[in-house]
Amino acid sequence: MMNYLGHGLGVIRSIAMSVKSYRVLEGLFYTPNHEWIKKEDDILVVGITDYAQNALGDIVFLEVKEASHQIQKGDSVGVIESVKAAEDIHAPIDGIIASVNSKLMDEPEKINIDSYLSWILKIKSFDRSGLDDLMDMESYKHLVASLGV
Repeated sequence: MMNYLGHGLGVIRSIAMSVKSYRVLEGLFYTPNHEWIKKEDDILVVGITDYAQNALGDIVFLEVKEASHQIQKGDSVGVIESVKAAEDIHAPIDGIIASVNSKLMDEPEKINIDSYLSWILKIKSFDRSGLDDLMDMESYKHLVASLGV
């Protein structure tokens, strides 16, 4: 599958330049693959960033592995498709999928309205040490800026 949101790719750079503004929220973790992660007690809530949804454009399809799947950091846990491209959603950390947002599967376009309110999956039994490998708000802003935004 084409790595449309991959950092450093020419395709994303050309699209990123057209993105005027994007939101990055404090208090979340971020990945180089443009997923956001919110820690809620013993659960991690995962979605895609505002930058990612802007780069993808109109989102038309979302598919995620079912709850109870064991996942490893970097594994594909689902696919998100827009009118422009299809992109894998990657596990930000080792763990078990606790739940998926089935409402979002029926209405994936809601991600374009507010990507930070549109969580995609939740992870339980995660490797807490893996949180150290994730980016904070400033690091993620720096990554996106390096893509030419």
